[in-house]
Amino acid sequence: MRSRRHVLIAGLAAPLACGADSDAAALIRAGGVVVAFRHARAPGTFDPPNFRLGDCSTQRNLDDEGRAQARRIGAWFKARALQPALVRSSPWCRCVDTALLAFGRSEPMRALGSPRGATESTNTQSLDELRRALAAASAQRGRFEVWVTHMFVLSALTGEGTAAGEGLILQAASGGVPKVLARLVVD
Repeated sequence: MRSRRHVLIAGLAAPLACGADSDAAALIRAGGVVVAFRHARAPGTFDPPNFRLGDCSTQRNLDDEGRAQARRIGAWFKARALQPALVRSSPWCRCVDTALLAFGRSEPMRALGSPRGATESTNTQSLDELRRALAAASAQRGRFEVWVTHMFVLSALTGEGTAAGEGLILQAASGGVPKVLARLVVD
């Protein structure tokens, strides 16, 4: 049985088996990283036809477990005195709600929005914007950012899948390529 709080540190080497929780906190505390979360649990797949941004009643939203999951994420950061310098979110309601419940604030960033239904050109521009933002955040030691987005965005940015509420601790490697330093699952 898995513990209620689980942190997996991954990278080029094998995941750390012990002290992972404190290692993740130390990695975040050192700064120069972005903790990019997939929004908390929102049952279903995709938004209904004719959904509209800004109208949560037309979107797939967090359920009770998703709201509790978002609060647990925030509690994990608070218990470790980790305060993000900036919290950015996709404009989709499930992402905004995850950010607000976890961190109490959110700045919308269209590039974090779901690529579903967008043009290939728009998606390319969004990924370029995210890579630039990651490079800028990576250059700032002693501070970190939190981004809340969608599975498709994280997959396109890093090549890795994520579960609902899972975070990837990211840093820009040479050439601005996103590098996953660790995975953060707070459940």
